[in-house]
Amino acid sequence: MTVLDRERAAMARARELGASVLGTTSPNPAVGAVVLAADGTVAGEGATQPAGGAHAEVRALAAAGERARGGTAVVTLEPCAHTGRTGPCADALIAAGVARVVVAVPEPTELAGGGVDRLRAAGIAVELGVEQAEAELGALGPWLTGVREHRPQVIWKVAATLDGRVAAADGSSRWITGEEARAAVHRLRATCDAVVVGSGTAVTDDPQLTVRDADGRDADRQPLRVVVDRRGRLPEHARVLDDAAPTVVSRAADPAALLAELFDRDVRRVLLEGGPTLAAAFLRAGLVDEAVVHLAPKLLGAGPSLVGDLGITSIAGALSFETVEILPLGGDVQLRLRPTRHTGGRQPDREGS
Repeated sequence: MTVLDRERAAMARARELGASVLGTTSPNPAVGAVVLAADGTVAGEGATQPAGGAHAEVRALAAAGERARGGTAVVTLEPCAHTGRTGPCADALIAAGVARVVVAVPEPTELAGGGVDRLRAAGIAVELGVEQAEAELGALGPWLTGVREHRPQVIWKVAATLDGRVAAADGSSRWITGEEARAAVHRLRATCDAVVVGSGTAVTDDPQLTVRDADGRDADRQPLRVVVDRRGRLPEHARVLDDAAPTVVSRAADPAALLAELFDRDVRRVLLEGGPTLAAAFLRAGLVDEAVVHLAPKLLGAGPSLVGDLGITSIAGALSFETVEILPLGGDVQLRLRPTRHTGGRQPDREGS
């Protein structure tokens, strides 16, 4: 069965819709859906609401109304066939009278599976696996990581000079990057369920780790703030302990244990903003899924580097990355990278966080 150009355009829009709610739906996936009327025009759009709310397909069908009948539903994840806090999306599509459903990612869980079979049994044509790779690398990534690896997805964010310094020799680090890069950090935080730093960063920089909008006001939704503090170093007056957002102080022994704690809290996407020691621990454990690096056109020549000891002794053992995006941010540059090879180095030290 041929996938039409308008259906591919609708799938690209569905991915955008899923990305627009990233960080608000956990532990559920951030799904996007577009309903095309029988004449091929867009009749309705929708994205997954916070847990307990309507799924993307139901939102799109509600927007489309009667125009959904005889039309096509384009969705980033296979419609569910089970009843949880909401009813089966497959049943909603059947009731709406759609003639065709185009799906990017097959449902990977046994609990929610069977949607495609139910749709086909009702006489609806289904195209499965359309632009699947793009959808898996997008807003569905955190949820899929949870399903496949039983841990949150980890995004490592770091700001550095051209020579890889995250602070000067005197310890000062404000500001390495400019206003546009700092605004981008707030937008990135808003897509995450939790922001993680080590106690060293919390003590030295005293960050608040909140999300602020373009006008500098605190956003309505704030991610969980997490400080890894195995030695009780965090002072009572630290800004990360204020009432602007919830905070957890963890004594987890290593990155895997920390991610297990957060997974149990329904966290599916973590932003790692800690210093070089914590970053190295996650990288050595193979627990960084993506890196967002902000490079400033500055040189310091001394000061802490962006990552600590990775246990690598040769070029052949280097951790390598694929460049996903290069984006100018004012005078700075943002690099989005994905590891193509993990170090498999020695286990992370038990101190420094």
